[in-house]
Amino acid sequence: MALLEANKLSISFGGLRAVDDFNIKVEKGCLYGLIGPNGAGKTTVFNLLTGVYKPNEGIITLDGENITGKKTIEINQAGIARTFQNIRLFKDLTVAENVKVGLHNHLKYSTLAGILRLPKFRKVEKEMTEQAMELLKVFDLDSEADTLAANLPYGKQRKLEIARALATRPKLLLLDEPAAGMNPNETQELMDTIRFVRDNFDMTILLIEHDMKLVSGICEELTVLNFGRVLCQGKTSDVLNNPEVIKAYLGE
Repeated sequence: MALLEANKLSISFGGLRAVDDFNIKVEKGCLYGLIGPNGAGKTTVFNLLTGVYKPNEGIITLDGENITGKKTIEINQAGIARTFQNIRLFKDLTVAENVKVGLHNHLKYSTLAGILRLPKFRKVEKEMTEQAMELLKVFDLDSEADTLAANLPYGKQRKLEIARALATRPKLLLLDEPAAGMNPNETQELMDTIRFVRDNFDMTILLIEHDMKLVSGICEELTVLNFGRVLCQGKTSDVLNNPEVIKAYLGE
């Protein structure tokens, strides 16, 4: 059974079919890419998968559970976390505090315990701090734990956003153009980071990306969208050599 399945997923905005009859299967442990021209519907698909939009038609299942139409927080609790093309960090919080926000999904205390700083509060806060530092070490951000997120270089902000997403302990990680705005060295480092996350966190990753070096370098399978519909699906090498894909996506 695939970890993620979307069957006949469709949504319209003002009569425009933004996503039409979209189908995908992402197996556990796969590094899967979703590509296509600007306006093809890729981010709309992510918004459907994470509950930002509710589909007009279709079904989404995660690990066998029907999550169609659920709220974003419910989908996150079910096991999907995401990052965004435009980085969304709590920039007035420190690096460590950003990660601890994600940990609140699993480590909780009552409002009363928080207000009165009861032993339960102190215990949970200690656990969150320890777990946040462990995650930050993975991304080589532990030395900047007390730095404001807004003061991190761009590439490290990307890493922090991934670390915060992992703090929610997802089954599936969605990355929306993680290499956007990166230079070649940062992109290579990002590729290494994504592989590390997949291999060491037993993670399944679905990513949207325009950087074809990154796509061909790490994605095992691809779906190509064009005008909201699936143009091609399959193994990365087969998809990237498909004449229809070359014509529609690469502009040749």
